[in-house]
This record gives sequence, C-alpha cells and structure tokens, in this order.
Amino acid sequence: MRGPGMAGPDGSERLVKKHELVQPRHYAIAGLLVASFALTGCGQPTSQAAAPPPPPVTVAQPVKRTVTDWDEFTGRFEAVEEVQVRPRVGGFVNSVEFQDGAIVHQGDLLYVIDPRPFEAVAEQAEGQLSDARAKVELAKRELDRGLSLVQTSAVSEQVVDQRRQALQAAHAAEVQAEGALKAARLNIEFTHVTAPLTGRVSRHLVSPGNLVQGSDNGSSTLLTSIVTLDPIYVYFDMDEATFIKYSKLWFEGRRPSSRDTANPVQVTLAGETKPSHEGTINFLDNRLDVSTGTLRSRAVVKNTDLSILPGQFGRVRLIGSAPYEALLIPDVAVATDQSRKIVFVVKPDDTVEARPVVLGPLDDGLRVIREGLKAEDRVIVNGIQRARVGAKVAPQTAQAPAGGKS
Repeated sequence: MRGPGMAGPDGSERLVKKHELVQPRHYAIAGLLVASFALTGCGQPTSQAAAPPPPPVTVAQPVKRTVTDWDEFTGRFEAVEEVQVRPRVGGFVNSVEFQDGAIVHQGDLLYVIDPRPFEAVAEQAEGQLSDARAKVELAKRELDRGLSLVQTSAVSEQVVDQRRQALQAAHAAEVQAEGALKAARLNIEFTHVTAPLTGRVSRHLVSPGNLVQGSDNGSSTLLTSIVTLDPIYVYFDMDEATFIKYSKLWFEGRRPSSRDTANPVQVTLAGETKPSHEGTINFLDNRLDVSTGTLRSRAVVKNTDLSILPGQFGRVRLIGSAPYEALLIPDVAVATDQSRKIVFVVKPDDTVEARPVVLGPLDDGLRVIREGLKAEDRVIVNGIQRARVGAKVAPQTAQAPAGGKS
C-alpha cells in the first residue's frame, strides 16, 4: 500500500509507507502522557504498607493453693498369699473338680485321688485296733484275778507284776492301733485335695488318669496354684536420695515415717492417666540393696474389682512432703530453652519476656512453680508460638487455667 507522493531531489515523485507518517505521532502522545503523570505525582509522599497488629495470646495468672508433693516409683504387684497345691498322698487322679482360672474358696474340692487303697488300709487298722482292745480286756481280767489270789498266797507277787506289765503292754498296743487307724483315715481324707485359701486358681497341671506322688517333704507332684487378689501387694524400690529426704522430713516433724505410720499411696495402672487405686505403706526393708542403692518398700492396695493381677506393673505415688502454699500454671505454658525451663510473661507494656523457672510436680493437671514467678504475673498459656521475646502482643485473659489444655 502506498501513501501520498512526495517530490524527490530529482523532481520525481516518491511514494512513502503509511506507518512512516503515523509512528512519530504515537511517540509524541506517549511522551505527553508520561509528563502529565510525573507532574501529577510531584510533591506527594509515596504510600507505605500498614504495620500488622500485635498477635493475640491468652494469659492467666498463676493459681495459688495448698499442695502436697507426691513422689512416683515403678512397682510390681504380688499376691499377699500364694499356695502351690500338692497332694499329700500318692495315687491315680480320678477327677479334676475346678475350672481353670476360676475363683475358688477355702475348702472347695479341687482333685480326687483314688481312695480305695487307703480305705483298705483303714479297714486293716480297724481290725488291729479291735484286737488290741480285746487283749486289753483280757489283761485286765487276769490282773484282777491275780490281785485276788495273791491275798491268799495262791499266786506269788511275781505273777501279779507280770500280769500288770502285760496290761500296760496291751494298752500301748491299743494306742498304737488307734494311731494307725487315724493315719489311715487321714490318708483317705487327703485323697480329696481341697483349696487351702480363697483366691484365683491357675490351670490344672495333672489330668485324670495320671499317677501323682504324694509326700509332706515338698517332693510331691504340683497340681496347681492359688493366689489371693484382694488386697494385693505392690513392691517398689526407693532410691537413696529419696530415703534421705524422707528421713530429714521425719526428723523435722514435717512428714511421718512409713515405718510407724501407714502413709497413703496412689497407684496408676498401665494405660491410665490418673490414679485408680489407693493403699497404704506397710513395709520398709531393714537395709538398702548394696548393688542398686535402693530400699525395697511395699504397700497394700485394695483390689475389690479384681482388676489387678500379680505380676503387673504400676506407677506408685507416695506422699513426699508436708502441705505448702504454691503457685501453679498449666503445664502447656512451660517451654524448654536448651537445659532451662522457661515461661513467657507479658509485662505491663504488653511486651513478652522469657522467665526461667524451677518446676515442681504436677498437681491435678497443673504444674507447681517453685521459683521464677509471682502471683501477679501474666503467663501466656495459649499462643506461645505467636509470641516473640521483646515484641508486643494482644493479651486476652483466660477465664480459668485449664490444666493440660492449650
């Protein structure tokens, strides 16, 4: 496409392209617009982004109340009484009269051993006793006769003495026969093996038809075992430092000794978050274990629901101090700075300060603070991740400190 003609130096007409005429006009217009914008903004300050508001956090003042320290130990439960059931007579087992793992009561029948051999021995002993009694009667009559004849000198004194000795021997034989009969009857009674105490029985270790050995010297066959469940013992080991602390408290009159007083304990089972059973201390050993430096201790615990079995582990809490006034905060408000424990406190100008503290035990979900806080301090209990030391925050007061919640 050609534009309008233009005269060349030689007088001839030259054709030019259309955009060669229009483009300079566009540049002129753009330059005017830039100059206009520059004049419009001249003398006005450049706008800046607004600063963000302080982050919100929840604060609460420490709770002040009377608390008592509790020390925790790892304990293992054991039965108060445990019996291994063994037969006192040998023989073939006729029947098993209990269900494996059931609760049995004292006197319940557990096993029956074939009694017929012992019944035969008892009948033989009865016959020997009857024979001995008959001999006693005969010896009495002969002695009475001899005493009558010796007065008329029909018999000598020597004969009377012999008859008197025969009567004594007959009495001795009678007593011996009575003892043999009692032993035979006892053996018949022992063929019925009964529970010596009330508790939970283990499985039967001998089935009917098997031969068992019986004796009173511990070499008899083990039939089963029984353990008592309520109450139940829990054994735990107290370290030497704790023992010394308790001794010092006792000397100062601030805590009773567990040797003289049944100090209370609380037990937490595996999977539980708070104590579910209570008991009292009833034994402290007379010396520390030289290999571990610990003192074996024992508490007796109520187990009315039979939920605890011998051999279980549990956490034992033992009263460890006299009651005292303490400041407490939610445990989630405590942070760790390398080896220190700190809490974040909001100062009067709403800036954050990191405060080192000395912790005590947990008490009803709240952490005891031994050092580092005052009752009027505002502690951040929620929003710690938004707080920066030295920076301002927007504190909001919590209704009540909730132990273990953020």
